[in-house]
Amino acid sequence: MKKLGLKKGFTLIELLVVIAILGILASIVLASLGTARSKAKDASIISSVSSIRAQAELDTSGNYLNDICNATTGTGEIGTLLAAAIAQAGSGNVDCYDNDSDDATATVKPTAWRVEADLVAGSGYYCVDSTGVAVEVGTTNTTATDYTCN
Repeated sequence: MKKLGLKKGFTLIELLVVIAILGILASIVLASLGTARSKAKDASIISSVSSIRAQAELDTSGNYLNDICNATTGTGEIGTLLAAAIAQAGSGNVDCYDNDSDDATATVKPTAWRVEADLVAGSGYYCVDSTGVAVEVGTTNTTATDYTCN
């Protein structure tokens, strides 16, 4: 006599439950990765903008380097750092203001400046200025002739 046994395997319901659980876990992981990417961009923006301040302070003459706010022709590392902050901000704003009255020819060195960068994951801006302030602010300083972070 042939013995009847149970077939080994999973039912359709069991497979669907496992697939649903895996889908939920995958969506949680992907959501976390999106937040991590945004925070990494913010860290890069803050690093670049803070490095601009450090680089500008290397000028010992009492004035800042020529053309501090020009990302394409900025002197030395400042232009590169400003361009990096702009690239990481993506659709956000990176604003640079200085009291250089002669931006076209860069013959006048600014004595004061401010750089603000829109944070991707945060709800504000990161601002550094020529007075040594480096701070995250909620809203941008809209005055182009005020060279301090508010």
